[in-house]
Amino acid sequence: MAAEQMAGDDKRPAGTRDLDAIDRAILRLLQEDGRASIRSVADRVHVSRANAYARINRLIDEGVIRGFTARVDHERAGQGASAYITLKIVQNSWRTVREQLRALPGAAHIALVSGDFDVLLLVHTPDNRALRELVLTRIQNIPEVLSTRTLLVFEETDLSVTDSP
Repeated sequence: MAAEQMAGDDKRPAGTRDLDAIDRAILRLLQEDGRASIRSVADRVHVSRANAYARINRLIDEGVIRGFTARVDHERAGQGASAYITLKIVQNSWRTVREQLRALPGAAHIALVSGDFDVLLLVHTPDNRALRELVLTRIQNIPEVLSTRTLLVFEETDLSVTDSP
């Protein structure tokens, strides 16, 4: 049976799959240290190097792992001000707004959400003055943006993948 059919039978989107405990452990390790060697990963999850290599490649091929990146301490990197900005936007303008937000300096995460606002944007800027300029002169000048609200981040903690089902 094709993967798409199996995914349809159990009400999962096409192309998705269940991850076993070893897959989740590998993901956790790679999130903690994306430069971990195959040997180190294999040893820590108690599988052979060939098995770890095959699993990591499968997770990449299936799009579960979308890439490898560095976790940045934004303050030490000169980006001492962080904020979540909520946006209300014109109906059906998500794709247009998303592309304009992607081009903003310091934009780190963009999400279309439900609730009292439409978009949640995480930004990192050098200081509050740069944050103010970003909001007042760049974001609020996007024609499809109806309103914004800025929530300053005082402290943040990165979380790893959990074992939740």
